[in-house]
Order: sequence, then C-alpha cells, then structure tokens
Amino acid sequence: MNATSRLLLVLWGSLLFSVAGAQDSSDDEANVLLIIEREWEAARKGDHDKLDDMLASQFMGWGRNSPAPRSKTSTSNWSRFSAEMGRVVRYELYPLSITVNNDVAVAHYLYSRAFKDKSGEIEISSGRYTDVLVRTEDGWKFLAWHGGDDD
Repeated sequence: MNATSRLLLVLWGSLLFSVAGAQDSSDDEANVLLIIEREWEAARKGDHDKLDDMLASQFMGWGRNSPAPRSKTSTSNWSRFSAEMGRVVRYELYPLSITVNNDVAVAHYLYSRAFKDKSGEIEISSGRYTDVLVRTEDGWKFLAWHGGDDD
C-alpha cells in the first residue's frame, strides 16, 4: 500500500469515527429531550409514580417558587399538593440547547403552560428551565433542575 493510499485510509477512518461520534451525541440529545417531554407529559396526566421514577435518588431541584432546593421526596410531595390544586392542561417546550458529556446532560429550554385550577380558571404562563440529567442503568434520570415561570 503506497503512502497516498494509507493517507486516504486514515482520513476515511477519521471521518467515519467522527460521524459515528456525532451520531451518538445526536442520539443522546434526542433521548434527553424525549425524557424531558415525558416528564412534562407525566405531570400533565398526574402520573406521580412515573414522575418519582424519573428522578435520581440524589435529585435536588430548585424551582423559582421554592425558597431552597428540594430533594426527591420534597419535590414529590409538592408535586402531589399542586395536583390537588389543579392540573396542567396544555404545554409546549422550546429547546434551546442540550449538551451531553459522557453520562451527564444539561438541557436549557423555555416553556408555555396552561394550568387549570379547581374552580376552572385557566392561567397561562411561560418560563425557563435548566435540567441536569444523569445516565443510569435504567436510562436518563433527572439529577437537578432550576427554573420556573418568568415574572
């Protein structure tokens, strides 16, 4: 094999490797976005067991309406209380960026949401979130989040 053939083979191999790596990254980003969508949909449906399962055991989240970060147990309790007050009837997510580094993902996004309280009143709000997810044996789970409605 001459030098030119070897060089072309190395370049071709490098190209294939970089495309495969980009595909893995793209797949991870798509999977992370899917998990975020599933979390919002579980909240809309009031599926608290599903929501609890989506949080890593060491989860700590800090919503804008919370005075301090909340553990998985605290987040679960407040989620159930919120469901007693009403429910999300519609939402839309606007992904801004998702970065995946090995088994950790950070996602920034905006949202619009319609919340219907027990009296039937609908409040429409919008805001932003940053979610941190970790890849586990069971798939991606939320490790932390921060955000909430804009003022």
